[in-house]
Amino acid sequence: MKTYDVVGIGNAMVDVLAHCDDAFLARNGVDKGIMQLTDRARGVELYDRIGPAQEISGGSAANTIAGIAHLGGRTAYVGKVKDDQLGAIFAHDLRAQGASYQTALAPADHPDETGRCIVLVTPDGERSMNTYLGVTEHLSPADIDEAQMAQAEWIYLEGYRFDGPESHEAFARAIAAAKGAGGRVALTLSDPFCVERHRDAFRRMIADHVDLLFCNRAEVLSMYRTDDFETALGRAGGDVAMVACTDSENGAHVLFDGGRVHAAAETVRVVDATGAGDLFAGAFLWGLTRGHDPLTCGRMGCVAAAEVIGHLGARAEADLNALFHAKGLMPS
Repeated sequence: MKTYDVVGIGNAMVDVLAHCDDAFLARNGVDKGIMQLTDRARGVELYDRIGPAQEISGGSAANTIAGIAHLGGRTAYVGKVKDDQLGAIFAHDLRAQGASYQTALAPADHPDETGRCIVLVTPDGERSMNTYLGVTEHLSPADIDEAQMAQAEWIYLEGYRFDGPESHEAFARAIAAAKGAGGRVALTLSDPFCVERHRDAFRRMIADHVDLLFCNRAEVLSMYRTDDFETALGRAGGDVAMVACTDSENGAHVLFDGGRVHAAAETVRVVDATGAGDLFAGAFLWGLTRGHDPLTCGRMGCVAAAEVIGHLGARAEADLNALFHAKGLMPS
């Protein structure tokens, strides 16, 4: 047995969560429902304008890894933070979930700070993310422990991480070490605008290395440059052994071995959509590592996603194992 079920690599961030209305987004030039990269000055400007906020450790892949750890999975995370207050918050919160986190800190005198994402949540539960990457942008191949990657059943790669200057090389090192030891690779596309920025790199990685692709409707449409969802799903299924595509209130579609199943969405009042895809991926991967079939994994993902969008923040608050038992997804 390998040391880890899943090792995730991504942008290590602290989320700053605040409620606002659509008028606030318009006044401040924030595009609704997507992630926008900002510089430090823009981040400070928005922070000064928002109302009361809650600071929670985040980052897409980190949320996924925290979800797997919450379920009892053996996990580790790779992402860069600084030796500063937010960096300490990030590391403590992730380790408290039960995940291993050993990435070397950027020194206290580094000119950049720990990354943070100002998440503006509108009354409909939609989140608009304004991300200052800070030191996490500088994750390098030297931060990839090849021995750790070789000890992973799966590595999970965050699409947002493609924005870093050395990210492609870091991913390549992780993939080589994992695959060389018989591990498998999962990739999440993260965001349609991220796909637009890095489509060619994504396509090469998907074709050559990816065993499981996570995406949502908008992302898969962007990846394959089509307005037809079925066409996009079909092309993705032709490129990857398994595809898990979420579709908001329509649940999730899972393609594998030439087949396809659909997992229905759970009914829930949306408070904050932050982390829905992250927790879906975490529960899905956890299910796979426990030998569950793709439909059960998809249903687990939908249950976990529903739990996280029912409250503020991107980490599970309820006991996901108990929820799976209640839904008949695990033996008594």
